Amino acid sequence: MRLGSVNGLMAALWPLFLATPSMTQEASTIDSRAIQTGATPVSQLKVLPGFRVELLYSVPRESLGSWVNLCSDPRGRLIVSDQYGALYRIEVPPAGKEPAAADVVKVEKIGVDLGEAQGLLWAFDSLYVVVNKGQKYASGLYRVRDTDGDDNLDQVELLREIPGGGEHGPHAVLLTPDGKSLMVVCGNQTKLVSYNSTRVPPVWGEDHLLPRMPDGRGFMRGVLGPGGAIYRVSPDGKNWELYSVGFRNQFDAAFNRDGELFTYDADMEWDFNTPWYRPTRVCLVTSGSEFGWRNGAGKWPAYYADSLPAVVDIGPGSPTGISFGYGAKFPSKYQDALFVCDWSYGKLYAVHLASKESGYLGKFEEFVSGSPLPLTDVIVNPLDGALYFTIGGRRTQSGLYRVTYVGNEKLDASSPDVVGLNERRTRRFLETLHGPQESKAIVPIWSYLNHEDRFIRFAARVALEHQDPGHWREKALAEPNPGKAITALLALARVSAPDPFHRTEKSPAVDEQLRDTILNRLLDLPWEKLTDWQRLEWLRTCEVVLNRLGKPGDPLTARLIAMLESIFPSSHHMQNAELCQLLVFLESPHVIERTLQLLDEAPTQEEQLEYARALRVMKTGWSLEQRKAYLQWFVRASGYRGGASFELFVKNIKDDAQATLSDEERKVLAPILEAQLPVSKPTGVAQPRPFVKKRTLPETLNLFETALHDRNFDRGRKLFGAANCFACHRFDNEGGAHGPDLTGLAGRFSVRDLLESIIDPSKVISDQYAGVNIQTVDGRAIAGRIVNLNQDSIMVMTNMLDPNAVQNIQRKDIELMGPASKSLMPDGLLDTLQDDEVLDLMAFLLSRGDRNLPMFRGKK
Repeated sequence: MRLGSVNGLMAALWPLFLATPSMTQEASTIDSRAIQTGATPVSQLKVLPGFRVELLYSVPRESLGSWVNLCSDPRGRLIVSDQYGALYRIEVPPAGKEPAAADVVKVEKIGVDLGEAQGLLWAFDSLYVVVNKGQKYASGLYRVRDTDGDDNLDQVELLREIPGGGEHGPHAVLLTPDGKSLMVVCGNQTKLVSYNSTRVPPVWGEDHLLPRMPDGRGFMRGVLGPGGAIYRVSPDGKNWELYSVGFRNQFDAAFNRDGELFTYDADMEWDFNTPWYRPTRVCLVTSGSEFGWRNGAGKWPAYYADSLPAVVDIGPGSPTGISFGYGAKFPSKYQDALFVCDWSYGKLYAVHLASKESGYLGKFEEFVSGSPLPLTDVIVNPLDGALYFTIGGRRTQSGLYRVTYVGNEKLDASSPDVVGLNERRTRRFLETLHGPQESKAIVPIWSYLNHEDRFIRFAARVALEHQDPGHWREKALAEPNPGKAITALLALARVSAPDPFHRTEKSPAVDEQLRDTILNRLLDLPWEKLTDWQRLEWLRTCEVVLNRLGKPGDPLTARLIAMLESIFPSSHHMQNAELCQLLVFLESPHVIERTLQLLDEAPTQEEQLEYARALRVMKTGWSLEQRKAYLQWFVRASGYRGGASFELFVKNIKDDAQATLSDEERKVLAPILEAQLPVSKPTGVAQPRPFVKKRTLPETLNLFETALHDRNFDRGRKLFGAANCFACHRFDNEGGAHGPDLTGLAGRFSVRDLLESIIDPSKVISDQYAGVNIQTVDGRAIAGRIVNLNQDSIMVMTNMLDPNAVQNIQRKDIELMGPASKSLMPDGLLDTLQDDEVLDLMAFLLSRGDRNLPMFRGKK
């Protein structure tokens, strides 16, 4: 389990030290030296109105350790695990009554020689335990039973060792909805368990067209995909089926009432402000799915055809336990919620899922939060209808809490979600074909290869890859429908040759004729008639073909370059990222000139890094002026800021670029190679703009008297960067995370609400994104945002443009601390924009990243 954050996590933390019992109350200045010892008291927690939190037990750290896992047995008793110690059974007082004293909670050690668990489940008259080796016990799946019926567990059986450990090792175990199997969850420092069958086609690879950069600080260097995995396991532990791969460090998983599996995957905070950063995210884990984790800068974008996207991005954090609210005596909205724990920032989120075709979209809210509140696990006890959560981990102070509903809403049972039912049935039918079938299965699979629903399309391709290619190779090469052809040709490339990193002496020779046939078939497809998603999948298919089957001969390479150059640059930055990689790989004579122009114009440092990273391996075709322009970018980039590996990633790009220089070029370019901005002056991407006029809400609202139409999506995106919005906000998987992700604004806020929050950001300051003012005992005044905590100190980011501008403050040194009265979001962001630019910016913000909306027709 990944507990905690490292070096400048840029999540939006409000001053949690100031937490009050109700989210409707205002925080006030407190003397932080009055904070109590033991588990965090309820008075320092925030909970949604109508809910009550009880601290049932403050764990004696020296004797009972730090608790990280939680489950219930058939009698409603709780079972918990110390991360580095034993298992315990707990009896709690009835829900709805305040415990009279600490001894009301009965804690007993389970008398078996087993511990260090990160997964607990009571099923099949047994306690299943997933051990993540700390000091004593081997990592693996264990079964613990009561063999003599005396209500005491007494027998331990190791069902299967799991090759992994550490905080990214083996984690949770849960029961399948049919009650017949187990699911076991393993992070990306766990090698694949020897499985009996697989729903994931066993043809995974790194599939990077250009050389991949490992993590700048060397973390997990050399570890190859497919990353974290989830398995379906028989109750006796003998049969293991690989179910899903491509995670970073998903600690837990949960099924909804419709039998759909979800998990909460971790981010890599060191990647922040790079194009390969992926926030913590809730994922729908379908049969045979792949989520694209690869080491270092190799993480796949969410739009890659051979992976699946998240249901909802949460943001920076440290995912731990998750559970649906089924069985809780809560209002129906919260019975249906997926509760997910964030260890780093002390937040228990309620994620509300809505069906979208065969998948889901999610929105989230903070359900409980506090400081310190290092959440480790959460469950609903079906016998009392209460929600329980634990805090602890890494030997921090642990506690057991209970949440009940005391409000006035009716506690009616929630209703099943019937939206998307037919689409889910279609996907599940295809998932029944995720294994070798008779050749007649090709016909139904084929009909869904171009389905508009990405999850159905993915399921169809996975089913196809499980079938003998001899039954469908020629059909794929002859398919006239562009959508079906792209998906089928991607499948054919994947099953026809291994990724170079997975190639062995036993691998078949590359089939050059097949490569050329696939590429020619792709080139024959009418690019101008493809949708945006088909274009991205066309580009990805081309990359996989070239990576696995190699670069073709000169005539076909020339044809491929000519076609790609005819569409580069595109108006779509995601397409440009892939086009640039392809043209660099093929050594296009024009890619340098066009990419340098994009590098100069890109509004985000993420997009700039995409182009700089690709050009770093281009060895030929440079003029001296182009070399100067490219290397000058590194001077500019020395003023950019990101996660702990950001500067090292930029350095690695520069080192690779320098390796392509001749001795004479190094000599001539030495002044640029050695130049850099002062370290103390982060610049950001946005350039200063002249003042236009002071914007007011009434005057600006008048611009929106008629509906937005004929707006320019790309200019709106560039203005989002020019106004420095990308520095703090994410939008469509780009930008910072000091403030909220703005991708889903449409449908939640009116134009008036949005304009008011921009023009007068201090009128209403959300707890979640407020700053803090601190006065120390020696008279210092510190203002900023709390970004991390530990037992004795807090970390405050004092410069929103520089995540490494952090001050560590010991709690004992704090005299007073209170919420900032002024928003960290600056005033006047629209004051440098012309009226037409304001309209384009607002249209972009309301687009959800969809450039095909009617308001953009005629102007893309």
